[in-house]
Amino acid sequence: MTTMESLIGLVNRIQRACTTLGDYGGGDNTFSSLWEALPSVAVVGGQSSGKSSVLESIVGRDFLPRGSGIVTRRPLVLQLHRTEEGSQEYAEFLHLSRRKFTDFSLVRKEIQDETDRLTGKSKQISPVPIHLSIYSPNVVNLTLIDLPGLTKVAIEGQPESIAEDIESMVRSYVDKPNSIILAISPANQDIATSDAIKLAREVDPTGERTFGVLTKLDLMDKGTNALDVLEGRAYRLQHPWVGIVNRSQADINKNVDMIVARRKEREYFETSPDYGHLASKMGSEYLAKLLSKHLEAVIRARIPSITSLINKSVEELESELDHLGRPIAIDAGAQLYTILEVCRAFDRIFKEHLDGGRPGGDRIYGVFDNQLPAAFRKLPFDRHLSLQNVKKVVSEADGYQPHLIAPEQGYRRLIDGALGYFKGPAEASVDAVHFVLKELVRKSIGETQELRRFPSLQTAIAVAANEALERFRDDGKKTKTSPGSGEGGNPATSNIDRYSEGHFRRIGSNVSSYVGMVSDTLKNTIPKAVVYCQVREAKQSLLNNFYIQVGKKKGKELSQLLDEDPALMEKRQQCAKRLELYKAARDEIESVSWNR
Repeated sequence: MTTMESLIGLVNRIQRACTTLGDYGGGDNTFSSLWEALPSVAVVGGQSSGKSSVLESIVGRDFLPRGSGIVTRRPLVLQLHRTEEGSQEYAEFLHLSRRKFTDFSLVRKEIQDETDRLTGKSKQISPVPIHLSIYSPNVVNLTLIDLPGLTKVAIEGQPESIAEDIESMVRSYVDKPNSIILAISPANQDIATSDAIKLAREVDPTGERTFGVLTKLDLMDKGTNALDVLEGRAYRLQHPWVGIVNRSQADINKNVDMIVARRKEREYFETSPDYGHLASKMGSEYLAKLLSKHLEAVIRARIPSITSLINKSVEELESELDHLGRPIAIDAGAQLYTILEVCRAFDRIFKEHLDGGRPGGDRIYGVFDNQLPAAFRKLPFDRHLSLQNVKKVVSEADGYQPHLIAPEQGYRRLIDGALGYFKGPAEASVDAVHFVLKELVRKSIGETQELRRFPSLQTAIAVAANEALERFRDDGKKTKTSPGSGEGGNPATSNIDRYSEGHFRRIGSNVSSYVGMVSDTLKNTIPKAVVYCQVREAKQSLLNNFYIQVGKKKGKELSQLLDEDPALMEKRQQCAKRLELYKAARDEIESVSWNR
């Protein structure tokens, strides 16, 4: 195989792989950009212009559906791969990648069936392409895209917009700057009315991407010829026009072999009084070689940009593989190492939330700066230390025992009752911080890229972390203020007249001062206790128990923690295939470019 054929064959393989791996079909990603950078030949023509016959002549096989009206109703991306002499010809469809077709009549049937699967048995069209590869020693390496024939009117069963729909579809292919336009026109019609030439003139006004093909030369009226077109006088292109003589309907009905048809075509031009002087530059074989040679020139000119896109693809794929994670080893030691590495990644993100590197940890300080002071302000000290309540508490605590200096038991009960009110805000602070920590665990699990591939490990870490937070919360509540237990006298006996109203006011004032002092102290000590018992412990030992349990697990149990999401495994496999393809393509392009 020549360097040219090797390079074009490489481009074919890259295009094939792009479609196989799902990279083709539009979008702004690098993969579709790579497809756009690779040249291909778009076959354009009106209905009954001879498009199918030209393609079959190039392939050397009778494999396309035929009939009246719109026969091609979906784009057919046809990739030709030249094989060694004497090897068997076969075809493969992308949607049936494991099946090889050696009977080309079945290829025709599958094209029709696959079209009907999407459009139904109607005259509707679809922009979704069918991908077909043909491997044969009788072809040159080419990518040809057979497009629906341009039409002017709708027939029964078609929408009124069919002409515009088909033209829009065809334009989506020929507008691309790397698209080579194979404009097919029948010789027995005026070239000025050619739908293919009209469209090519609009999208390629200089004619540098357009190859004109004139079919049905043998069907022209006697005494006329197409020399004005073929010699470039009627409509000049930068590339020479090529005349084609298709098989007659009688030959098609008789299933005349395409190789025989090629020979008959050569004989027609060689013996023609009108075209004999152009015979060496006419016919389907010459057209295929001309396109192949032009493709080589286009590809060579684009090697730097193609290589740049491939390098970009390689970088993106390697980054994506790192993001998805490399395949898991099967030995227990490596699996344990992977689990611990993932846990460390989660722990790092969790600490970043607490320390301010990521959002969320500030909500803990919001509990102390806003919620706790607000709760303290709502405590009912005014009611508890009202004159009426002070009288009641002191009197009940006094009983029948006289006080020499001050009502000790009354003071105790007033203070213990006041301190009891602090328990609610203190425990509420513990619960609020606990809620924030649980939410940060949930967010950290979701933000740990390494965890996304292991659903079971996600669950295990979440359970272990939340169990640890529950313990920290319980320990935090044990350190909070609880009301004292005073020893009261007999509540039935009242010595309410023992003291004046002013004396009770002084008792209430003294207790209020003490409670205020305690309140100021607790505003500082409660946050410190919560941070020490919950936040500090969460930072230092959130997964300690989990590490102990994991260390006791055997190989099968470790494997269960590392069971990956099947969709993610498939994505990694596809990514690895792409990476392998692009690295091989880069190496091959570089070797070809060095040998230019």
